[in-house]
Amino acid sequence: MTQKISVVGAGFAGSEAAWQIAQRGIKVDLYEMKPLKFSPAHKSADFAELVCSNSLRSDDAKHNAVGLLHEELRKLGSLVLSIADQTKVPAGGALAVDRNLFAQKITENIKNNKNINIIHKEIKSLDEFKDTPVIIATGPLTSEDLSADILKNVGTETLSFYDAIAPVVYKETINFEKAWYQSRYDKGDQKDYINCPMNKEEYENFVSALLEADTVQFHEFEKPQYFDGCLPIEVMARRGIDTLRFGPMKPVGLKNPNSPDRPFAVVQLRQDNKEDTLRNIVGFQTKLRYGEQERIFKMIPGLENAEFARLGGIHKNTFIKSPILLDDFLRLKSRPNIMFAGQITGSEGYVENTAIGFLTGLFATSLLMGKEPLLPPRTTALGAIWSHLRDIENIENYQPMNVNFGLFPDIEPIITPNGKKKYLKGLERKEAYSARALNDLDLWIKTNDLF
Repeated sequence: MTQKISVVGAGFAGSEAAWQIAQRGIKVDLYEMKPLKFSPAHKSADFAELVCSNSLRSDDAKHNAVGLLHEELRKLGSLVLSIADQTKVPAGGALAVDRNLFAQKITENIKNNKNINIIHKEIKSLDEFKDTPVIIATGPLTSEDLSADILKNVGTETLSFYDAIAPVVYKETINFEKAWYQSRYDKGDQKDYINCPMNKEEYENFVSALLEADTVQFHEFEKPQYFDGCLPIEVMARRGIDTLRFGPMKPVGLKNPNSPDRPFAVVQLRQDNKEDTLRNIVGFQTKLRYGEQERIFKMIPGLENAEFARLGGIHKNTFIKSPILLDDFLRLKSRPNIMFAGQITGSEGYVENTAIGFLTGLFATSLLMGKEPLLPPRTTALGAIWSHLRDIENIENYQPMNVNFGLFPDIEPIITPNGKKKYLKGLERKEAYSARALNDLDLWIKTNDLF
């Protein structure tokens, strides 16, 4: 019996899976096609490259499901969360990282692990792993040849959608006579976000420009299916004149010190690197052509002279219908030596993909050692995102999903002294979800003998 596991793809899920396997004493062949071949969105040869936002979202473990997932992964010894904590940059209540330093440190740790053998090669067919265990973690940008081979193996159950990238500007080119530092509702450090205000006329002109802008055209055979959590800014604009100012451009919780007038809408820029020389425009993922991006985004007060370190882009994401194709251990039912991990399974987000990478690494190791893996409690954030991949009842509407408290089993009502049921709401309910999750995770760790 082989004592080696292969992992294909060194993104968030693949890096985490390879690390967890190696930490348990099993040899890993980690296949990564970079730098021999790059996807349309990747630029760096480093592993776990962040191609969209540099934020891993909220770090609030008591009131936010992804913050809870952060805490669970820290408890589980996640490589990704460990490096994220080491390379974090100010972002209010969010966990954001210096994208280049983060990827460099992930790569260094993987390369220095004696149990991981890195092979720079494009895998084009699942048949390269006929009898050996392999985790496919090629993510949303799986190469065309491998995508075609996966399609051949799963039939018509492969789906796809489009994801867009937000632009990044050089901070020194922002006009602070119009812009100002402030986190919404004054959360976190006051320099976490830079705010650019718009009055009603400026906002309406901006929306009109978005609606009239020239965008990247799709081929006739392509039908865009966007993930609602990452809609291009111009697509949101088409949903109504007020969509943006009730979305990424909402002015609530902010007060412009440069003017007595309340902003009608606000564009926020978040720190993108540790030196704070770069700022990304929050929520401004786009498929506008480059020339249109520069023209329209310079209409934003404070960005009229902005210089762009990176303009927005668009790429096609691929995922499979996991609930009908995979078993509980995320193995392909028709070929159980093959596991899938990360966004290709229908998890959505850096942290969620890391979580699924962690689980496949754990499952693959247990199975190789002849043990039945213990599934994560559904009451945990880890178990909640895993349960989404197993949700056969919702197969007709299966779409990529971020972790959220809606995936958790309900909290039982509290019985009051007079015998009545009290149903928790709001923050109390979220705190109860989190407390239960962390308690159940500790029991699972102990039962599973993870450390």
